Amino acid sequence: MPGHAGRWTLVRDGVIGEPTSVQVSSTHLYHAVSLIRGLLGAGFAAAEVRASAFTAPLANPLEFGGWTGDDTPRHLTTTIATIDFGGRTGLYDFTDNQWWNPLRARRIVVRGSVGEIVDDRVVRLADPTTPVESRLIRRQTGVDLDLELLDLKHISFDGRVVYRNPLAGAARSDDDIAVADILERTGAWARGEGAPPYPLAEACQDHLISLAIGESVRTGGPVATALEAWA
Repeated sequence: MPGHAGRWTLVRDGVIGEPTSVQVSSTHLYHAVSLIRGLLGAGFAAAEVRASAFTAPLANPLEFGGWTGDDTPRHLTTTIATIDFGGRTGLYDFTDNQWWNPLRARRIVVRGSVGEIVDDRVVRLADPTTPVESRLIRRQTGVDLDLELLDLKHISFDGRVVYRNPLAGAARSDDDIAVADILERTGAWARGEGAPPYPLAEACQDHLISLAIGESVRTGGPVATALEAWA
């Protein structure tokens, strides 16, 4: 998604130094693991997973099929897991239906050796005695007296564009932009014109760790993954 792509650019450019931990409370299982592994640069390293699940009452007024008209709290499950890549760590935190439920915020934290990213806020050292703060800024048209279409144009950081919407002018949601972007890049790969956007080996690794999260919840103990054949 556009916001994640902007954060990825900052991490890749070394703005917060060496990434050491990533916390994702947004999407589930292999999707979240993909973000954690990618932002950490963990590759196919072996990992130790420890996970637990908890239930608590929470209203669930919006689901895949739309607004339910029901604000009665239900017992929904939250799964929390730590993923240790041997010095680099991931924290997975997901509540049932978190994609849709407007009562639960989405959150991403990337911590590095000289700073951190928390959602769109970035703190890092400018020199040994000067921590500075900046933000990722969306150029969103069609708001208030901006008479263009409601559309994402780009995301910038300290005056530098770190993400540009490839569908600018199409007035699409962030999710639609992400889907169209990966389809376009998959087509380029199929024609031999670009790299694969999400190779099968990466998907296998993400799913392996997501399975380990489920197994740790079931057994109550740690689950270790090893270096696999696809690495």
